[in-house]
Amino acid sequence: MNKLDLDWKPLALVPVLALLALPLVGSPSTWLTLTVAGLAMGLIVFIIASGLTLVFGLMDVLNFGHGVFIALGAFMAVTVMGGMADWVSAQNFWLNLAALVPAMLAAMAVAGALGLAFERFIVRPVYGQHLKQILITMGGMIIGEELIKVIWGPEQRPLPLPEALRGSFLLGDAAVEKYRVLAVLVGLAVFAVMVWVLNRTKVGLLIRAGVQDREMVESLGYRIQRLFVGVFVVGSALAGLGGVMWGLYQQNVVPQMGAQVNVLIFIVIIIGGLGSTLGALIGALLVGLMANYTGFLVPKVALFSNIALMVAILLWRPQGVYPVTNR
Repeated sequence: MNKLDLDWKPLALVPVLALLALPLVGSPSTWLTLTVAGLAMGLIVFIIASGLTLVFGLMDVLNFGHGVFIALGAFMAVTVMGGMADWVSAQNFWLNLAALVPAMLAAMAVAGALGLAFERFIVRPVYGQHLKQILITMGGMIIGEELIKVIWGPEQRPLPLPEALRGSFLLGDAAVEKYRVLAVLVGLAVFAVMVWVLNRTKVGLLIRAGVQDREMVESLGYRIQRLFVGVFVVGSALAGLGGVMWGLYQQNVVPQMGAQVNVLIFIVIIIGGLGSTLGALIGALLVGLMANYTGFLVPKVALFSNIALMVAILLWRPQGVYPVTNR
């Protein structure tokens, strides 16, 4: 990707939206609770969307099967944390963490492994053919969902929060849920690592150079295809991590959860500008805040509020807030 010529206007959208909601909500404590909840939701969506943003931005692949990695990650967490139920329910933060971290790592590993197979057998034959990519990856997601039903069953499965993450912190009259604070921290960490890798490491430099001029980079002896496969695997692993975070956010999982979240993901990456990591972050925060504010103020239009947000953003910037201009 080209180096981002940073425009600060889109960055102002998040605080502007939050400040506009304050007089509508009325109560400052309620507004603070909704804002933190919205930021947490947005950063969980960003973790999921960041993988798809990487895959599209660096590989030009429209992967509509991204949802299967989300669901697989969530169900892996059900299995791992279910096997460590005593630690999950213990009144000890470190035991809770010792159950949660392996669940996240297992979800990322299994989703990444599935991503490797997905790229090799489903995506690789249709590189450069967007219509075929959409159709074949959607088919792959349907097959993946059915396999999840075979292994874990078709019914909804609980994914309870570890005991230490239940409850809330009190900030004056505002209650901020502990898990949402964790979600904010994890989302920001994922964003920071992605920006650092893509902009400050040799691997990131090679990937961006391969997008610009693949033949030149390969002539220097580097295997760009392997790097791009690695990008797909990392994107799938991030979706698995996001699936765990989303499942804990909902406290239950279903095989179709990936397809349900896919709508939000594509709204986020369209708002952000296809392929833009920073744009995906801005888009995810806007989507999370909008969903929480409208859910509180006008519940009947909550489902459509993010579509309206996307339309408004695209009327302002048709290519998204931070378009990748080198495509």
